[in-house]
Amino acid sequence: MGTMALAATVGGAPLSAGEAELKVMTFNIRYGSAADGENAWDQRKDLLLATIRAFDPDLLGTQEVLADQADFLAENLPRYTLVGVGRDDGKRRGEFSAILFRSERFELVASGTFWLSERPDVPGSKSWDSSLARIATWARLGDRAAGGRELVFLNTHWDHRGNEARVESGKLIRKWLAEHARGAAVVVTGDLNVTDSHAGFRALLDPAAGAPRLADVFRAAHPQAQAEEATFHGFSGRRAGRRIDFILASPELAVRAAAIDDTSREGRYPSDHFPVTAVLRYAR
Repeated sequence: MGTMALAATVGGAPLSAGEAELKVMTFNIRYGSAADGENAWDQRKDLLLATIRAFDPDLLGTQEVLADQADFLAENLPRYTLVGVGRDDGKRRGEFSAILFRSERFELVASGTFWLSERPDVPGSKSWDSSLARIATWARLGDRAAGGRELVFLNTHWDHRGNEARVESGKLIRKWLAEHARGAAVVVTGDLNVTDSHAGFRALLDPAAGAPRLADVFRAAHPQAQAEEATFHGFSGRRAGRRIDFILASPELAVRAAAIDDTSREGRYPSDHFPVTAVLRYAR
C-alpha cells in the first residue's frame, strides 16, 4: 500500500472519548466497462476495496459506479448500506453516484436522487450544455454516535464538458439544500469536474443562497494551496495540479484532518482518481 499524501490534523489536541469522529471519503472509482487494459476493473477492484477498508469511512461517496460495481461494493462491504440508482433510468442503467454509510452507526431517515437538470425529478434528463445526464444522490441519516442528531449526506458527479451545466448544478444543489437540509449537519462529496476557482464551485458554496454554509474541508485543513494537490491522475500517480474531488461540510462539523490518499501497490492504482478523506467531529 502507498502513503497518505498531504495529511493534517487540525487543532492538535486528541479527541476525548465522548467526541464522535465522523470519517468521510469521496472516491471516483472509474466505471468498470472502460477499456483500461492493465488498469481494468478486475485488475484493481481488490486494491480499491483495500483502500476503502484502510481508511474505514463512516460515510463514503462514490462516483462512476456501474450496477455491477455497486453490487460488488455492497457484497464486499457488508457493514455498509448502499443507496443509489443509475442516472440513465433511475434504476440500474448508467452510472450511480452511490452513497454508502455505516449501517450500525446510522439510521436511514430518507433518501433519494435528483437529476442535475431543469427537470430534476425526471430520470435521464439533462439540460443546459451538459453532455450526459448527471445526478445527486442524498440520504438523511440519524447518527446514533451523536445522540441521534440528523445529518444530510449528498454525493454528486458533475458534467465534464458543459460549463453552464456545472454552474447550474452548483445552484441547483444549493437550492435543494436550502429546501431539504435545514436543521441538520451537512456533508457534500463529489467529483465536480472543476477546481475551487470555478463559478460552479462558488455557486455551490454561495453563502447568500439560503442553504447551509459549506466549507471546503481539505482547504480548511491545508489553508495554503500546494503545487501537488491533483485528485485526477489518469492512473499515472501524478500529483501536480489542482483538486476536482471535494468534501464539503457545514459549520456543525469541525475539521480534524483531511488528505488526498495516493495509495498504490507495485505501481498500480485503485482508480484514475485519488480518493479524498476527512476526519470531522460535531462542533455544536
